[in-house]
Amino acid sequence: MDNWVVSLAGPRHIRLEPCPPEPLGPGQVRVRTHYSGISAGTELTLYRGSNPRLRKEWNDTARMFITRDAVPAYPVVGFGYEEVGEIVEVAPDVADRRPGQLVWGIWGHRTEAVLPAHAAHPLAPGVDPLAAVFARPGAIALTAVLAGDVHLGDWVGVFGQGVIGLLGTRLAVLSGARVVAVDPVPGRLAHAARLGARRVVDAADSPAAALRTATGGRGADVCLELSGFYPALHEAIRATAHAGRVVAAGFYQGYAQGLELGEEFHHNRIQLVAAQVSGPEPVPGTAGRWPGTRIVHTFMDLVAEGSVDPLPLVSHVVDAGAVADALTLLDRGDGDILQVVLRF
Repeated sequence: MDNWVVSLAGPRHIRLEPCPPEPLGPGQVRVRTHYSGISAGTELTLYRGSNPRLRKEWNDTARMFITRDAVPAYPVVGFGYEEVGEIVEVAPDVADRRPGQLVWGIWGHRTEAVLPAHAAHPLAPGVDPLAAVFARPGAIALTAVLAGDVHLGDWVGVFGQGVIGLLGTRLAVLSGARVVAVDPVPGRLAHAARLGARRVVDAADSPAAALRTATGGRGADVCLELSGFYPALHEAIRATAHAGRVVAAGFYQGYAQGLELGEEFHHNRIQLVAAQVSGPEPVPGTAGRWPGTRIVHTFMDLVAEGSVDPLPLVSHVVDAGAVADALTLLDRGDGDILQVVLRF
């Protein structure tokens, strides 16, 4: 097949479907994919069948999930949100994009896509195209840091040192924080130390006690929970100072086993803030100054200027046709796996 798209036919059931080329309309460009990163969070919830969108419908007007009414959950076609490619065709009315231009954006795991020109973001000169698969994960991490209202000199615990957690560690360090990075995987903690974490703590070694020791018993000013595991969220709450803030930016699944809100959360009056990069105001309280477009472009500016180097987080680059194997690899959850990228 010259043109194809990844389809999830059911839990852990990947297919490559033919995808005839779409006609190019006004204001649009055609992009040929070079790389597409696989999310180890959101995409795995679709792959495993635990994502709430598989059983409920998101109503954007009501901003509520509504139970599906006989709407099949599968197939899920063209999922993915970390793409880099080359413009191969532009509509006659598009003046600010050109064939041959490298761009990044969101168009899913597919060989090519037709997009509005404004959704194909030009890659800055000198930036490795592989680095641009981190645009969306970087925006998620930056949203969490902004939601934490991190200040110079703050002690910040970052729970979970996967791709987004490691980017969150680097961005918190750039914000002037003294970061304590938490994860059960030694290799990920080594990455965190290289990215500027002041201390690293094995998740099994009472991170809350370590953060309180580091701060003279006070606790962290802010904790960012980026793993999506309820016990980690509970430990982040335990680690946080009285009236401090915990940002829950992981994609939590199922019921909250391991989260005890009657303990430190209640007695220390912890502020628990949800961070989510999409929506009408990704960072509440900023009077709309940080829309999603500004967040993602700020992250890519940091990459272009060299303040953030995400390339060491690429652990596997595989041929796109082996996407089923790539997802199996991520699903297995080995500790040496960080960013898996499909190469087209």
